[in-house]
Amino acid sequence: MSVCMMAGTPPDNFILPISKCSGTAIDQFSRLHVLKSNNQISWLHTILRNVKTSHGDFVFNADRLIRLVIEEALNFLPTHDKTVYTPKGVPYEGKAFNKGNCGVSLVRSGEAMEKSLRECCRSIRIGKMLIRHDDDDSSKPPKVIYVRLPPDIAERNVLLMYPLMNTGGTIHQSIRELKKNNVKEEQIIICTLFVTPDSVRHVCSDFPKVRILTTEVNEDCALHFGERYFGTDK
Repeated sequence: MSVCMMAGTPPDNFILPISKCSGTAIDQFSRLHVLKSNNQISWLHTILRNVKTSHGDFVFNADRLIRLVIEEALNFLPTHDKTVYTPKGVPYEGKAFNKGNCGVSLVRSGEAMEKSLRECCRSIRIGKMLIRHDDDDSSKPPKVIYVRLPPDIAERNVLLMYPLMNTGGTIHQSIRELKKNNVKEEQIIICTLFVTPDSVRHVCSDFPKVRILTTEVNEDCALHFGERYFGTDK
């Protein structure tokens, strides 16, 4: 079974990178894709960054932003031509996704993105990884604690889901684990909400063929996303 490669041309509604990090020298990474900013996305960012936002409002609006990212990530998956017929018997030349896609969420905050992926792709398989940092020595690289992946993941395109890339260490380690399972860099799309310039450099420098899809590049990614989403920040 051949490995399906990602479509090469990004959609028109992507830009590189947003102005909040102008001059950070990340525009060299052509596989970084940032959703084009608009009033809705800016409003969602404002709600999620507001320390006074209630738990219910945080979850509701985080789900909305996640859905935007997942929907756009699907544009990078390979498709083929498909002909269907309307109720009047008229042929319609359309598209269908190729088989061989999956999601991988990084426990715990990455699990917040599973709902949107399943709403878009009801039968998609989703694997999991648990990666932990050393609390006693932050200089040590994070360790892979738990991995559950589809057995044929080497033949799939992977939507790697993690809401924040602060240093990029967790994502970096997860890509290494995927590559150990024979997943090619070209098959990996990182789906995230917020990234820092340093995290982009860290990941893209070592894995130049991996795509990163996000809504904002900003020096401040200290949002405590997982704690606020799952209500464990109290």
